Amino acid sequence: MLKGNVPILATAFDDNGDVDFASMERLVTFLLAQGVDGLALFGNASEGYALTGDEKEALFACVKRLTGDLPLVAAAGGASSAVAIDDIQRVRRWGAQVAMVNPPSVVKPGPEEIYHFWRDICHACDIDIMIQDAPLMTGVTLPVPTLVKLCQDFPSIKYIKVEQPPTTLKITALKKALGDSVGLFGGLNAGFLYEELRRGIIGTMPACEFPDVINALLRTWQRDRREAQALFYRYLPFLRYGVQPGIGVAVHKTVLHQAGIFTTDVVREPAKRIDEVTREELRDLTNTLPLAALEGSR
Repeated sequence: MLKGNVPILATAFDDNGDVDFASMERLVTFLLAQGVDGLALFGNASEGYALTGDEKEALFACVKRLTGDLPLVAAAGGASSAVAIDDIQRVRRWGAQVAMVNPPSVVKPGPEEIYHFWRDICHACDIDIMIQDAPLMTGVTLPVPTLVKLCQDFPSIKYIKVEQPPTTLKITALKKALGDSVGLFGGLNAGFLYEELRRGIIGTMPACEFPDVINALLRTWQRDRREAQALFYRYLPFLRYGVQPGIGVAVHKTVLHQAGIFTTDVVREPAKRIDEVTREELRDLTNTLPLAALEGSR
């Protein structure tokens, strides 16, 4: 079962805006050396919304070649079940073990349409499914009773990534109804990781520039919860900085560029690079809080 630290890969671009595969290889090599439990591609922090189909296929092949049997999660979906099924079957052919699927969001579905959407996907696709519950991104709220019914009716739904604030309350409600039959993951850049661990999550899927911090938190949680709490509170200013709407992706890339892992900090529109004042604020944070990625750049 997928669990632990499953960071979402940022996507490197060169100065011309093309995918930079050499930088991607450096990133994956760094994450493997840190001992992550899986990797996720094409999520919001990956700028998956800005990648072409050919780019996604080439990126997946690059990552798969480097990671071997490490579990890979691929964000897939669409504005209708037919489109989503096509996308999910594509990432399954590439070698993904889990498809992370958002609800359709162009036409906002109600509970009945939400149920039909995942029913159709589960009937058509032979792959483990993770429901991504991220209404801040999609504008679609997934009610707890609907999620519970989906998980009870369709065994291929193995995971839910809970990103509806307050995540803690929803995690507790889902845990009470589903027990351990479905794996609950945290998101929102691990900004509530300590509280989510207390509520019963089995893993988290943050951005990818601080795997050492997440690994340390998860290890410490197992032996000393007060120490884990102190470590979490220490890094919380950095975690929240990377989840700011509109600039979060650029924050992740700026750190990776500063670390020498990415050749540039280029983002694709509609995302924007951070301004110099924000860059200095971020530098203040990373000068205070040690990150493995930046050890050689100080």
